[in-house]
Amino acid sequence: MAYHFSSKPSLISFILLTFLLFAESTFGSKVVDVNIICKEVQNPSFCSKILNSKPSGAKGADLGSLANYTVEVVFGNITKTIKLIKSLIAHSGKDLEAKSHYEDCLYLFGDESGSLGEIMDTQERLKARDYFGVITSAASVIANIEYCISGEDPQDPPYPDKSKLPQYVRFIEQIVEIILVISKYLTQE
Repeated sequence: MAYHFSSKPSLISFILLTFLLFAESTFGSKVVDVNIICKEVQNPSFCSKILNSKPSGAKGADLGSLANYTVEVVFGNITKTIKLIKSLIAHSGKDLEAKSHYEDCLYLFGDESGSLGEIMDTQERLKARDYFGVITSAASVIANIEYCISGEDPQDPPYPDKSKLPQYVRFIEQIVEIILVISKYLTQE
């Protein structure tokens, strides 16, 4: 028995196409204007620079790819920050206050219990489309940054850090703020 294929779309093709379009709109992320996201952060020009530096892919600037991109940027910067903190500990010499401060920051940033673990958790939650979980994990990174820079007790004065650490963590904080805004939009999909 020979099968002949028609050049006309069949009912099955139409149904399949309709299903794929529905699935894409249901499971895909919507494309957004970067400026809309950046209006909601404290430093819109920084946000625009970060989001517009994303290499364009086939999907363009959809929320999911923007979220993944910013999480990757944060992951790389947390890794650099951990290296910096370890170097600062090694070079703190006899300055016990500096050493203690940097050890506290290393605890807040390093391994599974710190920001590095939280951002890895954020990556997993993005894959699972658990956007409220993304918000929770990203907020933990912000808290760790605040504890590192300002200390856990508001009554205590912050450590007068003259190293590059405050710049590194503020950079991370600004990117995490972008992740929080993107996640807010992802929860609305």
